[in-house]
Amino acid sequence: MNPFNYQRATSPEEALHAVSARGAKFLGGGTNLVDLMRYDVEHPTTLIDVTHLSFTQIANTGNITVIGAGVRNSDLANHETIRTNYPLLSQALLSGASPQLRNMATTGGNLLQRTRCSYFMDTTFPAFNKRVPGSGCAAIKGLNRNHAILGASNDCIATNPSDMNVALAALSATIHVTGPKGKRAIPITDFHRLPGDTPQLDTNLKPDELITAVELPAPKFAKHSYYLKVRDRQSYAFALVSVAAGLEMDGNTIRSAGLALGGVAHKPWRSLDAEKSLVGATAGPDAFKRAATLAVSGAEPREHNAFKVELAKQSIVRALTLAAQGVQA
Repeated sequence: MNPFNYQRATSPEEALHAVSARGAKFLGGGTNLVDLMRYDVEHPTTLIDVTHLSFTQIANTGNITVIGAGVRNSDLANHETIRTNYPLLSQALLSGASPQLRNMATTGGNLLQRTRCSYFMDTTFPAFNKRVPGSGCAAIKGLNRNHAILGASNDCIATNPSDMNVALAALSATIHVTGPKGKRAIPITDFHRLPGDTPQLDTNLKPDELITAVELPAPKFAKHSYYLKVRDRQSYAFALVSVAAGLEMDGNTIRSAGLALGGVAHKPWRSLDAEKSLVGATAGPDAFKRAATLAVSGAEPREHNAFKVELAKQSIVRALTLAAQGVQA
């Protein structure tokens, strides 16, 4: 463990001032950052504890729900408003990590969770562009079973590991942040980045900005949503493929849809073309298979993960089927 300083922020202004120091990072639950420090991947000079700020409420304003960045994953998953109006988010959270980790992890921290690519986590592999830009990507010709099939680049094929992020993408969430230049709102689809030639940048959040809240629009999928996670073991494993599916139904006709994939890209993969294909369609195998094909269009699998293409298609059909039936995970 490298030496570091610790500072507990008592206000957002104090936190923002402190993070301006070279090498400083915000600390939420620490379930990801502290791991990366132990593995010698991250080397912050100062940890600024933001868990004591006033970002721990879940509030309803009209039909909009605002989740503070400091809300713990367990509290969020089990909150009555989330379970009733946004069961897709609750399901996704409860499928992630372990109860102990969910009790610590925060909403803001989960949004910033870094990849669990083994080449990233193990510094004995020098070729990893997310750690050392320009060093190469060992995963491309290595063991890439768990890696991206969509939106990857020649510089990085890592995947975003968060279950919560996938549900937030399907729900069209908005991320609220604050920084020295004021406040701004970032749609979830614009928050995370594809790797391109800058894979070291996971999000469009600036280093001196702090996540304050996540906003969910009026609920549309409360009665018809399903989060499906396919993994190597039932408990405490990251997704090979996950699907967040939400449908707004009028009888057996689909009025609107939200569809996002996890485990397949550097960011939660939302397919607008697949969603559009579902609107106005009759819920059933034909519509769901068509959407699945569109969702994985352009997939470029590597040597060990070609199975993910068909797995993603089948998982999409399954998740949409269960969502249409109103099955709750």
